Amino acid sequence: MEINWLHDFIAVASTRSFSRAAEQRNSSQPALSRRIKALEVWAGAALFERTTHAVSLTAAGDAFRLTAEDIIRRLSAGRLEAQELARGSSDVLKFASTNALSLTFFPDWLRGIETMLSFVPNVQLVANHMEACERMLLAGEVHFLLCHHHPSVVTALTTSQFRSAHVGDDRLIPASVPLSRSSKTPRFRLPGTAAAPVQFLSYRSESGMGTILEAVRSTSPLKAELKPAFTSHLAKLLVTMVQAGRGMAWLPQSLIVDQLASGELVKAGGEAWEIPIEIRVFRPRSRLTPAAEAFWTHVQEDPAGSPRKAPRARRPIPQARS
Repeated sequence: MEINWLHDFIAVASTRSFSRAAEQRNSSQPALSRRIKALEVWAGAALFERTTHAVSLTAAGDAFRLTAEDIIRRLSAGRLEAQELARGSSDVLKFASTNALSLTFFPDWLRGIETMLSFVPNVQLVANHMEACERMLLAGEVHFLLCHHHPSVVTALTTSQFRSAHVGDDRLIPASVPLSRSSKTPRFRLPGTAAAPVQFLSYRSESGMGTILEAVRSTSPLKAELKPAFTSHLAKLLVTMVQAGRGMAWLPQSLIVDQLASGELVKAGGEAWEIPIEIRVFRPRSRLTPAAEAFWTHVQEDPAGSPRKAPRARRPIPQARS
């Protein structure tokens, strides 16, 4: 059995598509299919149900996925720790963050947590859409993932293999430009009608906020008539398109607080159309590096990272006990 087979398996399990998984793995589809078949022979069980239009996990595949993800995550975490120790750099903290939070929430939150640490960390941040951030945490490439979260959305990160802390709050607010500079009436107003649907700027499927929005809207008693006009996984780009008068979008309050205060943007619907969301930081349950564990301890003590008066002097980080 080869480790690459596990990466292939997780890619297919995540995308539910051999073609998308092959693209993600920079492989041809026939080659990836052969490796999946070899993994199934090794496992002694069919891991996928294959039909003309869909790919889904079998019961055996669903159980095996947890094991495969844990193996890859532990190997990657061990490799990272070995590399850091070899370089003499044991204070590295690796984060993945969704794009919006990397711009608005992360800097101040990190600064607040850092004032409680007994060492000055070497922080490495990768910002991307939610799907890519999840892959990095699942693969053990980062210690932590900072993202928006809503209880109606179930992901691989809400399984027993991960822990999370609620570190802040945000809201998805339907926003539009006003009819005029002096008006508070939105140019694009919910709910719209079948004859006159609202111009809608939406998130791509790999966006965490898009997943949250669709999950909440699918169960909401409020129904909107929307006409899709633009799609992106970048909330910041949707803000720009809303400001340009291209339509309305559900935008994180943290990104548009200044525009709402100035009247440049207005709410496109009443409070009932707003969606409260949490800001959470996720980590694997398995042991992290001493620096990452020290950071997590302080996240639990003060999730919001309340700033202290002054940072502590640099001292060695706690060492793992043998």
